Amino acid sequence: MLYRISLLFLCLPFLLNAQNFSSADKKLVKALKNHIQFLASDALEGRRAGTVGEQKAVDYIISQYQAAGISSSGINGYIQDFPIDEGNSLTANSFLKINKQALAIDSSFFPISNSGTGHIISKAAISLNENKQVWFKDLNEVLEENTNNPHFDLTQWLTNTAIEIKQKGATALFLHNSGKIVDNIQFYKFDTSKALPIPVLYLTKEGFAKYFNDELATYEIEAALQFEHPTRTAHNVVAFIDNHASNTVIIGAHLDHLGYNEDKHGLDLNNFVHNGADDNASGTAALIELAKSLNKKSPKHNNYLIIHFSGEELGLLGSKYWLEHPTYTGNFNYMINMDMVGRYDTARKLTVGGFGTSSAWANILATTPTQLLTHYDSAGSGPSDHASFYRKDMPVLFMFTGSHADYHKSTDDWDKINYEGEKEVVRYVQEIIKNTDGLGKLDFLKTREAAMGRSTKYTVSLGVLPDYAFTGVGLRIEGASQGKLGEKIGLKGGDVLLQMGDYKIVDVINYMQTLSKFKKGDKTTLTYKRGKEEIKIDIEF
Repeated sequence: MLYRISLLFLCLPFLLNAQNFSSADKKLVKALKNHIQFLASDALEGRRAGTVGEQKAVDYIISQYQAAGISSSGINGYIQDFPIDEGNSLTANSFLKINKQALAIDSSFFPISNSGTGHIISKAAISLNENKQVWFKDLNEVLEENTNNPHFDLTQWLTNTAIEIKQKGATALFLHNSGKIVDNIQFYKFDTSKALPIPVLYLTKEGFAKYFNDELATYEIEAALQFEHPTRTAHNVVAFIDNHASNTVIIGAHLDHLGYNEDKHGLDLNNFVHNGADDNASGTAALIELAKSLNKKSPKHNNYLIIHFSGEELGLLGSKYWLEHPTYTGNFNYMINMDMVGRYDTARKLTVGGFGTSSAWANILATTPTQLLTHYDSAGSGPSDHASFYRKDMPVLFMFTGSHADYHKSTDDWDKINYEGEKEVVRYVQEIIKNTDGLGKLDFLKTREAAMGRSTKYTVSLGVLPDYAFTGVGLRIEGASQGKLGEKIGLKGGDVLLQMGDYKIVDVINYMQTLSKFKKGDKTTLTYKRGKEEIKIDIEF
C-alpha cells in the first residue's frame, strides 16, 4: 500500500502537466474558433482592404492586443495606414440602355480602357453607319482582313477609327466580334493612354446576341459614361514584444480577403460575400494567439514584431508598404508568415515554405517536435507576404495547410476549419521560435522561385516571379526560377511580359488566365519589353 501511494505521488506532477497541457490546448482551440467565427462572419463583409469590414477586423485585432497588454508599434497606435490606388472605373451613374433596357456592365458590355466619355442619345442600325449616330464595327471582319499583315496593330486601328468616324459625325463606336479570332479587347483600370475623342464600348458575345439580334432593326440607344479614379485607405496592424534583445523576429499574417469580389479575384462567378475563413482569418487568429503566448512568456534572445498585413489579396501591398515605410527599425532576424493554416489534413500535410532561405532551418526543423505531417518547400518567394521579406534578403518560413475547393470562393467559411489541426500549427510555430532562440541571427540564402499562385487552373508556367506592385500595362517580373523556361529563354528581373500568342497580358491575373489557354508541348510567341526594347521570342511549353 505504501509503495502504491509513493508511486502515485511520483507520477502526479506528470499527470498534472498532461492535464494542464490538455486544458491549455482546449483553451487555444476555443480562442481560435472564436476569432475565426468573428473575422469570417458576414458582418465583416469579406474584409476587403480599405473597407468598413476591414476596419472591423482591425478594431477586433487591436482590442485583443490591448486586453493582453501587448505594446503597439504602428504610426497611429497599432495602425499603419497606406493608400490603395483603385485605378479607373465607371462612375455609379454610368449606364448603357438599348430600347430602354439597361445592360449589365462586364457581362453584356464594357468600355475600352481609354474610351471617351459623355452622354449619348441615338437611334442606330447595326448595318448602317451614318452621321450623328452610334457606329458599329465587327472586329472579326477587321481581324480577318489583317490576318497576314504582320504590322497590323488593333490598338492603333481603334485610335484611327475613333478619330475618323468622329470627323464624320459619329457620337460613339460600338465594337463586337462575331468570329473566333481573339481580339484582346479588355478594360485595364491602370491604362494611361490618351482618351479617345468619342465613347468606345465593347459588346460581349452574350450582350450582342441578346440586345442586337436583328441586323436590320433600328435601336434606341442611350448611354452615359464617366470615369473616376478613386483611392481607398487600408490598414496594417503592428504590435511589439520588447525583450531588449539585439535581434527581432517578425511574425505575420494577412487580415484582408475579397469582400464581395469587387476586385474580381474570386474563383467563383458570384458576388456573394467571400468570408475567407481559411484565407486568412485562420492565420490572423493564429497570430493573435501566438502574440499573446509570447507576451506572457517568450524566449528572451529575440524581440517579436507582430504584423497583420492588409492588401495581400491585391498584390502583397501591405507587406511591401511596411518594408518601404517601416514602423520599427532594428536588426531583423527572420520572418514567419501564416497564410491559410486552417484546413490541415494528412493528405495535404502542412507545407513549410522557405526551408532553403537559411542553412540553419534544416537542423532547426529536424529537431522541432510536432504531431503534424509536414512537407518542406525550399522556395522563399511565393504568393504571400513572406515573399516581400525574402526579397529583402531575410530568412523566412511560410506555414500553409494547402489549397482546397473553397479557395477564393464564397464557400470558405468558419465551419470548415480544422481547429485541432490549426492548434497544432500554433504549437509548432511556438516550438520553432523556442528552437531558434539561442542561435543568434540566422544566415540568409537565395533559393529557387516558387510556383505562382494557388490555383491549379493552368498546367504550364514560365517559372517567373511577378512584381505584384507593378501598375503599368503588362506583367513585370522580379526574376526567373533556376532551370525553368523563363530562365532558359533569358528572362530577367525588370522584364515586362506583354503578350503570349494571341493573348495580351495586362496584369498578374490576366497572365494566369493566359497560361490556362496553353498545355504542355504547345508552341507560341512571347512578347516582352526590356528597357525600351520590345523583344519577341518563340517558346515551347
